Amino acid sequence: MATWRLVLCLLAVATLSANQRSQTFTGTITDSMCDDANHSRMKMGATDGECAIACADVHEAAFVLFDGKTAYGLSDQKTSEKFAGQRVTVSGTLDPKTKTIAVESIRAVR
Repeated sequence: MATWRLVLCLLAVATLSANQRSQTFTGTITDSMCDDANHSRMKMGATDGECAIACADVHEAAFVLFDGKTAYGLSDQKTSEKFAGQRVTVSGTLDPKTKTIAVESIRAVR
C-alpha cells in the first residue's frame, strides 16, 4: 500500500514539474492599462515606452508582455521597465492560471 502512495506522489510531482518548464515568449513590453500595446488612448508620453513608464508611475499599472493576442504579467517589474515599449524575448515559467511569467531573463529582439 505504501508503495502505491509513493508511486502516485512521484507521478504527481512529475506532472507538476512537466507543466513548469521554462519557455520563451516574444512580444512588446507595455503596461496593464494599455495591455494591447496601443498607447493612443492614454498619450502619457512621446513614445510607447514613455507612456508605459508613466502609467506604471502615475496609475500604478504593472508592466506586461503583449504577444499580439495575450498580455502576460511579468514577475520582474524592474527589468521590464528598462525594456518598456520594446519588442523583447522573455524566458521564464508561465503560470497558466494567472497568466504570469516568472521571469528568468528579458532581452531585446534585434
